[in-house]
This record gives sequence, C-alpha cells and structure tokens, in this order.
Amino acid sequence: MNRNFASFVHKISSPIRFGFFLATKLPAAFFVGLKLNQINEQSCTILVKHSWFSKNPFKSVYFAAEAMAAEMSTGLLAFGHLYQRIPKVSMLVVKMEAAYFKKGTGKLYFTSDDGAAVEQAVHTAIQTGEGQTLICKSVGTNEKGEIVAVFHFTWSFKAKGII
Repeated sequence: MNRNFASFVHKISSPIRFGFFLATKLPAAFFVGLKLNQINEQSCTILVKHSWFSKNPFKSVYFAAEAMAAEMSTGLLAFGHLYQRIPKVSMLVVKMEAAYFKKGTGKLYFTSDDGAAVEQAVHTAIQTGEGQTLICKSVGTNEKGEIVAVFHFTWSFKAKGII
C-alpha cells in the first residue's frame, strides 16, 4: 500500500487544484472540461460534459473526449499508487481498446474500480525489478446510469533504478 496515496488525493481533490493539475500537465483535458468526481485507493470517477469543447458534429460527446475521461479514471489511480514512491516507478499506456454502445450526451461518468490491481502490479514491479502490464477497465455511464462506452487501457509499470 502506498502510504502517500492520501496526500495525492488531498493534493488534487479540490476543483481548483485539479484544474491547475490539468492546465499545467494535460491542457487538452483542461479545455475539454474534465472534472474529478471521486477518487480513493480502489476507484476513480471522472466527469465529462457535452459542451462546445467536447462536442462532435452529431450532437454528442466526441469519442476522443470520452477516451480522455476514461484514461484519466485509470491513470489517476495509477498515479496515486505511484505518488512519492521509492523507488520511483514509471507508468505508460501501451494499448487502448474501446467499445461504444450509446450516444454520449449530457454528463458522462467514467469509473475505474481497478485500484487494488494497480497496487498489486506496482508492488510486483518493485519486488521483481521486471516491468508489469495491467489491463484497467473504465466504464462510461450517462446520467440515467446507462452504459455509453467501455474502455480497456493496458498500463505498463517499471521500477526505476532496480537492477
């Protein structure tokens, strides 16, 4: 368990801090208007709204804006489990798969519940010194709770400085 996860959550959980994080590290996500709905060691939910910045010509949320929100829901879990960890561990998306089921309109919530699996992959990477891959799932739902899209991101974790 990363004892610094709570510090990470505190650092990004306010809307102003999360907005600053996006503006400085992920400006495209900032302009699309991604919002952190909730995060803990087990799960993370990101909100994306249909807006001028996130729209497509078909009056729905552009697939890339949905992908951004879905990736953020898995990536923040990984980032939190790596936050101030010694030794440092790198993370990288190596594959993405998506399935779309319904037109995304209004508010969309992308949730990943893979925190425990991320923690285990990071722990294994540190213990063995070998890179680890993990497929994380993010489910996008609309305001009615209907599934709009499901994403699978394959993350790679590699401990730095371990021989």
